[in-house]
Amino acid sequence: MASRWWDLEGDFKPLHKLNPLRLNWIADKTGGLFGKQIIDIGCGGGILSESMAREGAEVTGVDMGKEPLAVARLHALETGVSVNYRQGTAEQLAEEFPGQFDAVTCMEMLEHVPEPASVVQACADLAKPGATLVFSTINRNPKAWLMMIAAAEHLFKMVPKGTHDHRKFITPSELCRYIEQAGLVVKDISGVVYQPLSGNFKLSRDADVNYMVHATKPE
Repeated sequence: MASRWWDLEGDFKPLHKLNPLRLNWIADKTGGLFGKQIIDIGCGGGILSESMAREGAEVTGVDMGKEPLAVARLHALETGVSVNYRQGTAEQLAEEFPGQFDAVTCMEMLEHVPEPASVVQACADLAKPGATLVFSTINRNPKAWLMMIAAAEHLFKMVPKGTHDHRKFITPSELCRYIEQAGLVVKDISGVVYQPLSGNFKLSRDADVNYMVHATKPE
């Protein structure tokens, strides 16, 4: 699967379609990416990390997977984009680089880990005072199960079967609680809605399925 990260029509096509929207949202919340020190937690094959680096950010991409990181490093070499990729957990990087980043992104990742609150805390620890943090994940309710598992995995085969576990989906109230417990301040929540006719995504007040949260670390 790792070798298919940059196949625009492959298993990760939804991420490529989603990427421009989330990149613009992150850029808006950070006040621009140029010159910012950003760490991308759960970077996978580097789709978001590379796009932020192209905007002038100094990006560190972090993932536990050896194979996706190998793909990310190779693609960065091929495209000439500078990204510092590191293998490890958010918690490990937080011990190594506490309070060193202007912005922290953690996108489409929390619903895949056993202890999302621990990851959120690590993101907070990585951030400088005054830093911007952006999280995205999937709400937990029958509609989200229908859209992300029944439809996306089984009916339309947009992503491989078994990609998601509905029990690990996270409600906005749960995520906001993790964020506040980590000493951060929630600033904004936006839903992300898939448009089947165009195959693209748009921002929405509907956070029933996919959503993003913008938080800051107090000065």
